[in-house]
Amino acid sequence: MITLTDTASNYLRQLLLEKNAEHGSGLRILVEKGGCAGWQYTMKIDQAQTEDRLFSHNGVSLIVDPQSLTFLSGCRIDYVESLNDSGFRVDNPNAERNCGCGTSFEPKAA
Repeated sequence: MITLTDTASNYLRQLLLEKNAEHGSGLRILVEKGGCAGWQYTMKIDQAQTEDRLFSHNGVSLIVDPQSLTFLSGCRIDYVESLNDSGFRVDNPNAERNCGCGTSFEPKAA
């Protein structure tokens, strides 16, 4: 399971409205090779595909493909605003370490 905080779901709802996103759109989170620590998170507004898993909170959806779900199970997605940086943040219990950039991580050994 992946959870989306109230703050993240409220921001996502606003973002979907601002982007005039199609009905059924949500935030897709992908895990891909790359970044400072070996793996990186990529996020975009998208539509779910048949094989995707949907995680809903307060009327908005988080979309995750099966391969990314392996790295994201148990995660908490929040939205943070600060002077230096604002955006969605992933609190990932499957990460051995996170890069200071906030978008890259090294997974725990299996």
